[in-house]
Amino acid sequence: MMFVHQPGSGIKSKLNYTFGFFHMNIKLPANDSEGVVTAFYLKSEDSELDFEFLGNRKGKPIRVQTNVFFKGKWGREQRIHVWFDPTADFHTYKILWNQHQIVFQEQQTRWSWLPNTTNATNGNYMDGDSWATNGGKTKIIWAHAPFISHFRGFAIDKCPYDSSHRKSCNSSKFWWNGKNYWQLSPDQERRHQVIKHNYMYYDYCNDRTKHPTYPQECPQ
Repeated sequence: MMFVHQPGSGIKSKLNYTFGFFHMNIKLPANDSEGVVTAFYLKSEDSELDFEFLGNRKGKPIRVQTNVFFKGKWGREQRIHVWFDPTADFHTYKILWNQHQIVFQEQQTRWSWLPNTTNATNGNYMDGDSWATNGGKTKIIWAHAPFISHFRGFAIDKCPYDSSHRKSCNSSKFWWNGKNYWQLSPDQERRHQVIKHNYMYYDYCNDRTKHPTYPQECPQ
C-alpha cells in the first residue's frame, strides 16, 4: 500500500463480522515515516478495534497504539514502544474478539484486552501529521514519499454478520468462543504484565485526566 499525499489509501473486507479471530502480516515503511499512521482495524458505523502504527524518523523507535471505540465513545488507547523492528520484516498482528474479551497481539504476545458491534476488517495508511509523532510536533516530510507499507496473509476465522441470527455468533461451535478464550491464561497474563512493565508508556486505565473514575473494564 502506497501513501504519496493526503488523504491516504486503504483496503476493506467485503463482508461484516460479529466476533472472530483476525490476523494480518504487515511490514512498515523503512524510510522516515514520522506523522504517517499505518492501521489494521475492525470498524462499524460507531465502533472500532484498532492497531495503529505511529511512524517515526528513521532509526527512532516505532510506537504502536491500540484503540477501542465503542458506540462513539473514544479514549481507550494503550501505547507501547515495540521491542522489534517492524520495518525489517513482516510481523503478524492479531485481534481476538468474542463476547468476553478483546485481545490485541503480535505473534504470540498479548498487548491489551477489554471486555466486550458488527465490524468490517480494514487496513489503511493515513495522515497523522497533527497527532501521531511526538503529539504532532514532528511532521511528515513529504519529500520522503512515497511511504510504502506491505500487507499480506490476511486470514480470519469469523462469524459473518446476519441481523436475523446475530446471537448465533455466540455459539460454542466457534473455537474462539470456547472457555479457554474467555480470559487470558496465567501464562498469557504473565507475558502481558511483562509487556506493560517494560514497553507500555501510556495506558488509558491510569489516565485520571481523561477518566476521573477508574474505567469499569480495566483490571484492578
